Amino acid sequence: MLSYVGQRLVLLIPTAAGMVVVTFCLLLLIPGDPAAMLLGPEASPEAIQRLRTALGLDASWYMRLGDYVLRLAQGDMGMSLFQNEPVSTVIFSRLGATVELAVVALLLASIAGIALGVAAASRQGTMIDVGAMLLAQLGVSMPIYWLGILLALFFSVHLGWLPAIGRGAPLPDALLAAVTGEPEVFVNFLSHLFLPALALGANAAAVISRLVRASMLEVLSEDFVRTAHSKGLRPHRVIFAHVLRNALLPVISMIGLRFGALLGGAVLTESIFGWPGLGQLTIAAISQRDLPLIQGITLTFAILFALVNLAVDLIYAAVDPRIRLGGVP
Repeated sequence: MLSYVGQRLVLLIPTAAGMVVVTFCLLLLIPGDPAAMLLGPEASPEAIQRLRTALGLDASWYMRLGDYVLRLAQGDMGMSLFQNEPVSTVIFSRLGATVELAVVALLLASIAGIALGVAAASRQGTMIDVGAMLLAQLGVSMPIYWLGILLALFFSVHLGWLPAIGRGAPLPDALLAAVTGEPEVFVNFLSHLFLPALALGANAAAVISRLVRASMLEVLSEDFVRTAHSKGLRPHRVIFAHVLRNALLPVISMIGLRFGALLGGAVLTESIFGWPGLGQLTIAAISQRDLPLIQGITLTFAILFALVNLAVDLIYAAVDPRIRLGGVP
């Protein structure tokens, strides 16, 4: 297992290098002169040239790429043009909120998706199966921004149960307050988090439920399942101890892939619910054409996605020994 972990960590190095190059080159494809766009149409050519020199835009692309890589190696992602702070400081001040939202959304999606998939597969052809798959179809069909608006209208405006915008205390502070005798802080944290996490995770829950159902139906036709039934094992034990365990292997990979989609969906969800994370910061950076900040956010999302996939690979290898014993990279 340790050698497999080492292989995956080594492979992460060229992956990270590729992400840095792609992130840098993507901004080169943006049409127009960034200095002219920043200064506006009234700027003189001399002012534009001075800004180009100050930003290093007059150097060749490969020199700029080399400088960017060297600065990244030192932990320097540049300066935000409009917030006058290091990009890394701006990003890390928002990163916790986005990770918190994405992780809770993924947790909700996994629990709901697996529960719906198990219910549908174990009651194939019944009303439970039809109802579960109808819910899954709704979850796949509804765009995040539309579902988010509906949830805010119903639970916040109509019922007044949950806040529509904002974020409570950060998760570590909320947990600490709950432990020290202030549970209302943790309840306030959950009340702010529930609607954005539900809107963000609904699509993932639908995809996971359909995959769990299909995978379980395939496993249910295996000989070892019939053997388990013939030995007199109770149906729920056959489902959870034999069928679900073998059906979860492709689901684990899907959950990792969905985390990337959740990070992308966080841009819309955070805008709808006023969640102060990287999604809101991305919208602000794009509207202000803050290129170093856009570059830093894109790279941060890519690294997060790579780390999650690394974690999924390791979990997959732990669950299925054939992966690591076979030397599959």
